[in-house]
Amino acid sequence: MLQSLLALAHPLLAPAFTAWGVAVTWIEVAAFVVSLWMVGCEMRVHPLAWPLAMLSSLAYALLFADSKLYGEASLQLFFVAMSAWGWWQWRRGRGRADDPGVALRVHALPRRTGLVALALTLAAWPLLAAVLACCTDSTVPWLDALPTVGSILGTWLLGRKFIENWWTWIAVNAFSVVLFGYKQLWLTVILYAIFTVLSVAGLSAWRGLRGHVDARH
Repeated sequence: MLQSLLALAHPLLAPAFTAWGVAVTWIEVAAFVVSLWMVGCEMRVHPLAWPLAMLSSLAYALLFADSKLYGEASLQLFFVAMSAWGWWQWRRGRGRADDPGVALRVHALPRRTGLVALALTLAAWPLLAAVLACCTDSTVPWLDALPTVGSILGTWLLGRKFIENWWTWIAVNAFSVVLFGYKQLWLTVILYAIFTVLSVAGLSAWRGLRGHVDARH
């Protein structure tokens, strides 16, 4: 089924140009542009970030599956569902269960919640790596699994407007630069290097937005 889907998407996976001796596909170019737009919206806490995330995730799912990064590809499909949840959170979510009138605002992650989330993420890493090693032909199951579980954590933190989501993305994006470089996805390497820098800027921006619903309120 996967191979049939990749065959159907073959025109999008065709080379657009060559960079450093490696072909860059049309779908990688499109995902690059949409992803930059998405992060810009995230930095301003604009809800448009989430539908853009859906489009970007679908594009990268095809790209990563074609590169045999199955953990990353599966993550992108999970991101589509998470993006729908995040969109709802930013549009309708509430900051306090005991007061539904309080809109979800940018805020800090409680220490205990952070420790539990980190422990669950670290526990999921070897489990996912084992699944990838056993059930796929991934050439780097452990390296593939680490940014996958880290991205799940980052998406949850982002959806709930925790400032610390940006620390998670700094780590995930920096690690992904190495992973995608190994896979010779050079445009994606550049994108994730830019993501790393933008995540630092996002951290600074959200610190200034603490207590606000978005950049306007």
